[in-house]
Amino acid sequence: MPRSRLELHFDPVHEKTFAGLLSFKRLDDAEKTLRRLEQLRQEFLASGDSLGVDCCRSVALVGRKRAESLSRNYRVAPAKRQQKREIAHWFALWLETPELFEPWLALRKNSVGYKAILISEDRDADIENNKQNSR
Repeated sequence: MPRSRLELHFDPVHEKTFAGLLSFKRLDDAEKTLRRLEQLRQEFLASGDSLGVDCCRSVALVGRKRAESLSRNYRVAPAKRQQKREIAHWFALWLETPELFEPWLALRKNSVGYKAILISEDRDADIENNKQNSR
């Protein structure tokens, strides 16, 4: 059976390293994922592990595609779609220039657009918590 392009499969050597790494439910989850991917990428580059570097890219590519898919899904709330567009952009930037991601993100976090997304994310989390507490 063919594997979906949005599934992650790794060789046995790298399976444990990447298991459960991809997370982008919230902006901070995506940030942690990308920081860990960069840390791993640097380690793999230093050790000459090109397969490990490819695995890092695969995780980021799947993250970008999944986030893009959610950003276009009209069954997803508009604020959540906006958040997923932002996250997809982060993954795309890391894929293109991983060494620039950290300084770019520091600048992005000071932008009005980012702060608006963060406010809506916090509001959505509060709404979800209220729903769960009322059950």
